[in-house]
Amino acid sequence: MKINRSQIIALIAVLLIAGWFWVNNVDADDDNIAVSNPAETAETVLPSVVTRQISSEPHAAAIDLFGRTEAAREVTVKAETPGPIVSTPIAEGSRVRKGTIVCRQDVNARQANVDQAKALLRTRELEYQAAAKLVERGFASETQALTAQAALDAAKASVKQAEIELGNINLRAPFTGIYDKNMAEVGDYLAPGQPCGLLIELDPLIVTIDLTETQLALVKKGQSAEIKLATGETVTGIVKFVESRANPSTRTFKAEIAVSNKDLSLKAGVSATVKFQGKPAPAHLIPAHIMAINDNGIVGVKYLDSSETVRFAQTITVDETGDGVWVTGLPDTTRIIVKGQDYVAVGTKTTPTDESLQ
Repeated sequence: MKINRSQIIALIAVLLIAGWFWVNNVDADDDNIAVSNPAETAETVLPSVVTRQISSEPHAAAIDLFGRTEAAREVTVKAETPGPIVSTPIAEGSRVRKGTIVCRQDVNARQANVDQAKALLRTRELEYQAAAKLVERGFASETQALTAQAALDAAKASVKQAEIELGNINLRAPFTGIYDKNMAEVGDYLAPGQPCGLLIELDPLIVTIDLTETQLALVKKGQSAEIKLATGETVTGIVKFVESRANPSTRTFKAEIAVSNKDLSLKAGVSATVKFQGKPAPAHLIPAHIMAINDNGIVGVKYLDSSETVRFAQTITVDETGDGVWVTGLPDTTRIIVKGQDYVAVGTKTTPTDESLQ
């Protein structure tokens, strides 16, 4: 039988239509398979994490600051009268009591001036006694007695002045402390105001620190502080002063902490680390390694909500100990992710395992 052209075209059309239906039926079957499997597959491939349930506890926030020890007082002992140094009886580094002579100047004519003033005083005393008797007997006026009294008072003042000038040759310690540095030697001529030596007071020892504007509210006068010195000692001090006006260049407030130093074993000029304990406030103790930084550069911790979904909480570190880091910002009771937190994104559902079951 001969097949004409129209029959061939019709046959090809039928084959094309049949092929189109067949292809679409296969895709539909694949789609049905794909739709029926994802939910089941997703449940089996949820990421696994290890969690730990924690609750907030009262914890006193700690503040660590750096400072330096200083002497409570530091005074340069200076000459009050001119003259050469004839004696420096105190060795550098020696403990001295208030009033101890640390340098002595030459007497020169000062003793003679005292003797002369005393002789004049005796003369004025005799003159006053004679004038008083004459007035009593009516042979002199009251004015003569008053003149003699004035002369006597002036003589007494001259004696006092001469004795003070003589005493000024002895340069004495104004308070109990350590004679830290000798600044004049025997033979040196000192004019009034020139230094003889340096005296420092180390009991109490002062530790100075600088507080920022935010730290200022956490440190008060009378508050105790733990101080670790670079020399190895750990001591306790009391805040005795907090500056009321900030330093214009640094915008910080100076604070001073007094430390008992009865044996004077602690030295000035030593670096110190000062630790303050704040008031207890709710915080969580977490392992330091689980802290992370999100895409916005915020430091925080990943945790799970009630639907096993990963969440992120911004945290603030208030203290660091050997057991971990104390932070604020987490829900009161929560499940933090302690393993696998680096492999799950915020908003991801997970399959959690409690740490205690590991």
